[in-house]
Amino acid sequence: MSRVKKESFFWTSYADLMTGLFFVMLVLFVLVIVLLHNKISEQDVKLEEFRKIEEIKKSINEIDSAYFKYSFKLKKHIFNVSVEYPRGHYEVRDIKNFDSLKPKIEEAGRKIEEMIQKFTTEENIQYLVIIEGQASKDSYHVNDYYNNNVLSYLRALKLKEFWESRGIRLGRIANCEIVVAGSGEGGVPRDKNERNNQRFLIHIIPKTGEIK
Repeated sequence: MSRVKKESFFWTSYADLMTGLFFVMLVLFVLVIVLLHNKISEQDVKLEEFRKIEEIKKSINEIDSAYFKYSFKLKKHIFNVSVEYPRGHYEVRDIKNFDSLKPKIEEAGRKIEEMIQKFTTEENIQYLVIIEGQASKDSYHVNDYYNNNVLSYLRALKLKEFWESRGIRLGRIANCEIVVAGSGEGGVPRDKNERNNQRFLIHIIPKTGEIK
């Protein structure tokens, strides 16, 4: 009789153990399904963001090709209007043939502004606009504190101020960050003819991320 009770207790305990293990496996299974679903959703979001970025790049290529060209090698959009500063100059009005180039330089700023505003409804899309001044490798310097590095930066800064004087204020657009930089005698791309590096470049880089 005692043996029967022991066997009955064993099978009851065994059944309880199997039931417990079943519920553990069930919970783990549900957890795995949830994690996989979240991972797939995350990948879908990244894919959609990539699609938006490519759409924006295509938009810049098609609409603003007169002002910007895309460098597949450098992976960025570059100002497509040739400008050249005399040696040692940085004011926008000092650009060679400024009177004829002025409308194009101004219109390029407006094109950037229009393009960014067009995509302001796209969530999670930001723009990095870099105004980069350059200088030719001519060892220009006035003193230790005023050389081609400073000169190239001033070229970029004065272009930003020129656009602002025309009502083009990229820095005030919520999803646009504007950076003024000078690469001096370095920077990419560079023209083989050093005289052609007396200029500025405009980089337009769409990117994803939370807008703060």
